[in-house]
Amino acid sequence: MRIFFVTDLHGSEICWRKFLNAGAFFDADVVVLGGDITGKAMVPIVQRPGGSWDASLQDRHETLETEGEVEEFGKRVMNRGYYPIRVSEEEYRALQADEELVDKRFKEVMLEGTERWIAMAEDRLAGTGIRVVACPANDDVFEIDDLLAGARVVETGDEDHPIELGDFTMVSMGWTNPTPWHTFREAEEPELARRIERALAHAGDPSTTIFNFHAPPHGSKLDNPALPAAALPARPYPREQGLGQDRQHARAQPGQRLRGRGSSGGDREPPPQEAEGQDLSAGQRLDVGGPGPPQTPHAVRAPPSGGHSY
Repeated sequence: MRIFFVTDLHGSEICWRKFLNAGAFFDADVVVLGGDITGKAMVPIVQRPGGSWDASLQDRHETLETEGEVEEFGKRVMNRGYYPIRVSEEEYRALQADEELVDKRFKEVMLEGTERWIAMAEDRLAGTGIRVVACPANDDVFEIDDLLAGARVVETGDEDHPIELGDFTMVSMGWTNPTPWHTFREAEEPELARRIERALAHAGDPSTTIFNFHAPPHGSKLDNPALPAAALPARPYPREQGLGQDRQHARAQPGQRLRGRGSSGGDREPPPQEAEGQDLSAGQRLDVGGPGPPQTPHAVRAPPSGGHSY
């Protein structure tokens, strides 16, 4: 069985499309998105009285005169991992003045985007024999869980819902250590240890167990903030990240570990080789259950991380 694994797409539409195509391209039996499915920001496209639209992307202001220009701009926004929203000048002013209104609209577009991605997966992969797994992680709102669980083609899992992949069992956990950004699924080490214990209850033979845990193991440097300390939020970044996870890995000795990242950005050093099991980071494919080493890594880059914002 061949698995293609990516993580942290953060709403990037072009990365999701490539992910769905990866199964056929790399002859994979299963494609797995390890976590952080949804995007991080909305981009307003404001309608002006004369019929044109104003919008900004990456600090570049644009005036859009035609429907085609608006559609093309929206595609660029979605490929960056953001959500384009069309609003009137009145709606724009209301959003600027009301944070709760922004949160409500943001949640709506995240759910709409998740539903669109699920429909895309069903359209492309139904009947192909390629399985697609998408598991939420710390940057994903809880409301997407029910959407994923109700999908026909897309499968999902967490600490209480393992996924059988042929002769293997994949147990997943999208929760991470606390981050400076106060994301949705965060917990201190004792709580993470309890969640991992629940996940391990579903694991049988360690040699046929796959850990899909979003928080990187301690010392891997996968989640070290690339920004200088002065640029980070006041909440300290956890130096103990992944300690509880590593203790469970040492005890359980899983055959494979799929790694995510918590919530940092920038370039990251590659993880060191681990003694137990085989580690797989984002954008790699892995043959399990047969002879031969893992295949050559193929990177699928996600957009830069950042805070949920408007």
